[in-house]
Amino acid sequence: MLCCVQKFTVKKMAHHHLWILLFCLQTCLEASGSNTDIFTVNGILGESATFPLNIQPSQKVTSISWHSKTSVAFVIPGNLGAEPTVTITHQNYHERISVSGQNYNLELRNLRIEDSGIYNADINVETSKTTTTRSYNLQVYRRLGKPKITQSFMTSVNSTCNVTLTCSVDKEEKNVTYSWSPRGEEGNVLQIFRTPDNQEETYTCTAWNPVSNNSDSISAQQLCADITMSPHTRRTGLMSGLAVLSLLIIILPSVVLFLLCKRREGSFLKKFSKNPDASSKKTIYTYITVSRNTQPAESRIYDEIPPRKMEKTSSKDSKPLGTSSYEIVI
Repeated sequence: MLCCVQKFTVKKMAHHHLWILLFCLQTCLEASGSNTDIFTVNGILGESATFPLNIQPSQKVTSISWHSKTSVAFVIPGNLGAEPTVTITHQNYHERISVSGQNYNLELRNLRIEDSGIYNADINVETSKTTTTRSYNLQVYRRLGKPKITQSFMTSVNSTCNVTLTCSVDKEEKNVTYSWSPRGEEGNVLQIFRTPDNQEETYTCTAWNPVSNNSDSISAQQLCADITMSPHTRRTGLMSGLAVLSLLIIILPSVVLFLLCKRREGSFLKKFSKNPDASSKKTIYTYITVSRNTQPAESRIYDEIPPRKMEKTSSKDSKPLGTSSYEIVI
């Protein structure tokens, strides 16, 4: 009885190991039929990118199926060297795909940012029943514009110019790297320490992405202009500034006083011009008649008499002929 149990256990273990062996063999065959390497393809926004299959004519392809987030295209080789038949299977790729008849490379035109992602090509050939899959990682980038260099945290201590430079591109882009020359430093921030004795150096920032690069430069003279002046130049500038300030202090009050006087004089003349008949209304004219016995001709004499004398002159109008009389004319 013990012997039968031992034989049954041995058979069960052998059967288990056989299944493990078959599973490993299947995995190896699948790995040999499918290329799991992912190739990176970089493209420029608005331009084209090519997915290289590089299939030789001797491989006798029967069909190629392209797919990404969605299905992309289905390719069938042409007869007798004719161009392959390409069927677009998603509207996003309409009139944007072409396939080479020689090596079956696929070209995607008018690239968009949303085209980025993983693309798979399932290849079937006559000589094998196994489907071979090739994978590609498409990344679409913009061409970089000219970067901008800005300065901040500028200090001057003991005639040393300490400046922090920052380099950036207009739009936030992925996979952008920065380098500075002639320092050879990486990153978009650079800190420099310059003295007035060495102001001839020029700093250049270069921005890179996988498809393009661009650069901008700035000179040390632009950064440290405040400390490049000699002490004599600074003293001269200071004295000139003080002289101009003194002149302003002296001249400005005089100008203000002159304007105030002109303003008062103008207001007085304006007030006077508004009442042009005021003085004429207060003018009193006297009419004097001289007797004919004393003078052969009549004479009229006009004189101004204050308003106070109005009553006096009016009382004298009743004098007899031959004496002078006063006629009041207002």
